[in-house]
Amino acid sequence: MTFHIGSQQGNINNVAGDQTIHGGQHGQFATTTDPRAMLGLLRSELDHLALPPEVASQVNTEVESLDAELASSSPDRTTMAQRLVRITRLVTAAGAAVTAGGTLAGALSSLAAWLGPIGDSVLRAIGQ
Repeated sequence: MTFHIGSQQGNINNVAGDQTIHGGQHGQFATTTDPRAMLGLLRSELDHLALPPEVASQVNTEVESLDAELASSSPDRTTMAQRLVRITRLVTAAGAAVTAGGTLAGALSSLAAWLGPIGDSVLRAIGQ
């Protein structure tokens, strides 16, 4: 069987079999390659989560460290990848979903892509 799919916009799902979606689908497409803008998007997505105060504090510390790293003349991408993985693990352990296709995962994967091959650890942490 061959599918010829033209231009598509919005949420696109390719599944084998049936798919049921509860609660609707939401997506955000980021066209920036500016890591500071990507970090801003990540920060915004994290702010939407109802994290316990202790976890939120740890996540915010990691985000601030990412911000400081990006402000340096040559950001340490390995350190940044480690911080993004830590953020992912903290958020996941607190019960928030970080799934492929979600806006939080999108923000994380955008930064992971900017990091290059070092960002693969981030993609693995979010299941991509």
